[in-house]
Order: sequence, then C-alpha cells, then structure tokens
Amino acid sequence: MINIQWIVLLSFILFTIGIFGVLARRNLLFILLSLEIMLNAIVLLFIGAAQFHGNNDGQIMYLFIVTLAACEVSIGLALTIQVYRRQQSLDVDKLSNLRN
Repeated sequence: MINIQWIVLLSFILFTIGIFGVLARRNLLFILLSLEIMLNAIVLLFIGAAQFHGNNDGQIMYLFIVTLAACEVSIGLALTIQVYRRQQSLDVDKLSNLRN
C-alpha cells in the first residue's frame, strides 16, 4: 500500500504543472490540456484519500469529475473550433478582438 504522503505529493506536483500550464501558455488547446491535468490531480487526491480512510467516496467523486471533464472537453473543443474559424489562430491574447 502506498503512503498517503506520496499520493498527496504526486497530486500537488500534477496540480502545480497544470497551474503553470494555464498561466504560462497562450495557446487555447494547451490551456484546456492543463485544466485536464489539474482535474486529474484532484481525482488522484480523492481516490488516495478514500483508500486511506477505507471507503468508496473517492470512486464516486471520480465519476462526477470524469463527467465534468467530458462536458468541459466537448464545450471547450467546440469553442476552440469556433475561435479558430474566426481568428485563424488559437492565441489567447487575440481573443479580446471578439468583443467587437
């Protein structure tokens, strides 16, 4: 059995990588990928905590988060396609032109 400290550490590292990807990248696809990495870090933490406490609540939260991630991916990719069709680029800095 893996110690809870290692699970928390791995989850923290993944979440930090995701935050860095959201803040540092300017490409919309990479931002969406970084959000998925952050959601996976949260799922890992829920499942590790459930294993540590000996219940199945982590698996239930896993199902909710996977459903949320599937919805986010479908809506995010639809918006990404529309942005690319209008702007011919996925640069986030150019999205301020959509107000006009």
